[in-house]
Order: sequence, then C-alpha cells, then structure tokens
Amino acid sequence: MEERWSTEHVLSLAPDQASLKAAGKLSGPAPWSGTGWEQGVLWGLCKGSGSTPYRAAVELATPAYKCSCPSRKFPCKHVLGLLLLWSAGTVEATEDAGQPDWVAEWMTGRQAAVEQKAARQQARTEADPAAARRRAERRSARVAAGAGELRLRLADGVRRGLADHGASAADWEQVAARMVDAQAPGLATRVRKLTHTPQSGLLAGYALLHLLAGAYARVDELPEELAATVRTRVGFTADTADLLAGPTVRDRWQVLGSRDTADERLTTRRLWLRGAKTGRPALLLAFGRPGQAPELALPTGQVLEAELAFHPGARPLRAVLGPRYGAPEAGPAEPPAGFSPAEAMAAYGTAVAADPWLESWPVVLSDVVPVLGPEGWQLTDGRSAVPVRRGSVPEQALWRLAAVSAGHPVTLFGECGHAGFAPVTAWAEHGRPVGVGQ
Repeated sequence: MEERWSTEHVLSLAPDQASLKAAGKLSGPAPWSGTGWEQGVLWGLCKGSGSTPYRAAVELATPAYKCSCPSRKFPCKHVLGLLLLWSAGTVEATEDAGQPDWVAEWMTGRQAAVEQKAARQQARTEADPAAARRRAERRSARVAAGAGELRLRLADGVRRGLADHGASAADWEQVAARMVDAQAPGLATRVRKLTHTPQSGLLAGYALLHLLAGAYARVDELPEELAATVRTRVGFTADTADLLAGPTVRDRWQVLGSRDTADERLTTRRLWLRGAKTGRPALLLAFGRPGQAPELALPTGQVLEAELAFHPGARPLRAVLGPRYGAPEAGPAEPPAGFSPAEAMAAYGTAVAADPWLESWPVVLSDVVPVLGPEGWQLTDGRSAVPVRRGSVPEQALWRLAAVSAGHPVTLFGECGHAGFAPVTAWAEHGRPVGVGQ
C-alpha cells in the first residue's frame, strides 16, 4: 500500500501560491464525499458552486492528476485539497469496494496511453537504421557549416573591436537565427547571451563560444566523453528511452534542493540529488506548461531509492529518473556533509577543467555564515569566503538567510561557479532544510 505523503510533499506540487491558498480551504472533510484510496489511486467528490460535485483523482506512483473542474492550473486546487485530506489521514483505504467507474475509466485510458507510447518507441527503435544514419549525417554537416560560419563572425567581431558591441546586437540576433537554421540551438542560445554580456566579460564570452565552435569542427577526434560534452553544448539531445536502456546508477538519492523558473512558454523545475552510497551529484529537470507545476516533485531533504541514467559527458551531472524502489522517505536528521568555501571553489575548478563551458557545479557548504560587506554578500567560515552570485536570489531572501543563521554557522546547498555561489537550501541548527527563496 502506498505510504501517505507528507504535507510538505503535497505543497511542493502547487503551481503557484494562489493554488496553495485555495487548496488549504479544501483540505478539510466538509466539501468532500465519496473519497477512497486503493491500489495507488486516490479519488473524491468535491462540492463546488454548481449542483454537480467535481471529480478529482490522483494516480500516486507517477503522479498523475484528473479533475472535472474548468481550472487551467495543474494540479488544481481540488486535487491539492484531496491530497492534503489524504495526507492528514482522513481518507481511508477502500477494500473490496472497487474504484468508481469514472476512476476505473480514467486509469484504463492511462494504461492505453502508456501502451501506445511504448509501441511508438518500439517502432522508432525498429525503424530503418540506414535512414537514421543518413539523417544524422545531414544534420552533422549542417551544424558543422553553422559552427564554421560562427567562428568567422566571432573573428570579425574581434577585428572590428569589442567597443562596437552595442551596435552589433541586431547582427548577433541574425547569427543566432542562422544557428537555429543550422540545427545548433545550443550555439544560438550562447550567441544571444553575448548581447547581454557586460563589456568586461565579452572577450571571455567570445573565446568560449569560439572554442566550442572549433571543438565541434574536430569532434570526431576528441575523447569520447569530451565529444559528448561538445555535442550537448552545441545542441544535440539524448532520448530518455535510449539513456534508460544503457547503464544506470542505483542509489539512495537525497534531495538537496529544487527550484522552479518560468517564462511565458514553460515552467522548468531543477532538482538536485546526491547519492548516499556513490556520493554522486545529479540534476533532474522537469517541465510543465504555463500555470502548471511539473509532475516530478521530490521534497527537499527526503531520500528516494531509484536508478538514474546520466547524460554522457566529461563531467556527467544531468540525469533522468529510472525505476524507483519505494516512495520517498524521510532523510537524515543531520545536514549533509559539505565543503569549506575554498574546497567548494576547488571542486568547481576540477569540474570546469573537464568541461570548459560549465558555469557552475552543485556543492554543499558546511559551517558558513552569511555576511554583508562593502562588495556584497559573502559566505565565510572564518578562513575562506565565497561571494553570493549577484541576482541569484532576491535581496530579501539573503536577509532571511541571515536571520536563519543569526550569526551562527549554517549548512548551505547551492551552485558554485566563477560568478560566486547561488544558494538554494539552508540547514540551521534544528536540521530541517529551508528553501532560500527566489
């Protein structure tokens, strides 16, 4: 039987604060009827403003949600309210009663969708390998042509002088569009970043981009792991099914932190994990449509035993989640072990030596105190210090972090890079993780 989720786990699924507040009003038993919980599926009827109650259901393993309400947010307030009700122990498991017809119909449809997806994947696997090789060769040639053109444009920019940077912003947008046409979206993204790069960092930006374009020109000569890094940076992607078909790493993965970012097209969730046995860091990405929280939600501090498949590269970090072995469990009572600021910068240095285009590396800082100095916030253990990366979190979040610390050492998880440390999670004396909000 599925273990009940914690309240924190449920709240982490909310797409926004408004949904969170509305769900709280539906977390009591009064508006609910016909609730049940069986074989990993939770359901209930919630009285709304109309004569017909809303039908809400959750498939807990994925998780997946269903509600008959017209809300475009996902999961909606009714699903969140039902989960909160269940989390509090109010919903009892049903035995021998069976699922209502509308729940059974939904689950049958989901199973059919899973089977169709597997069939499509099998069809792709069995597709003509010669045709697939020809497509790959055509794309490789187009990317190589685009990379060669980019190197010429970068050289022209240096000859023209970097002081002309502002006047050439429109030109760089055209170059980025050309990289999209060349099927090199990674190069396009980095070209667009040049138009927002401060003058002081412009030459370094040119150099890294020129290095990447040049590396692709001789990618077949590079060591396999570095070649995989170059292809990924240029914009080649790996299929999830192919990754999971290869080697995986089974471990008890502790969730060190998560952060959502959103724009008009997509909500992106970044989840950082660390293996208890292997000590390996891992980064999971999950995506949701605007107004919808990504389905993958793992509360910070909890531990999940699962297999991860890592994307290939010189410094593998990004991974996809494979088979899970049970539900997330409560993590250790103590904060995770970490580094001093000097050791954290050294860890980033080791990582960037393997992947020159790496902007940051996930690390845990132990026993540091946040202090505000003339040049901004720093994290120090009294012997070494690392600056907080400007703009990584709002100023008020840093003041809250200072309040959590109250002058005492804390443990911090975040990303350490050449621009400083971006804090994500803090552990104070009580040992509970606290998100350093954006």
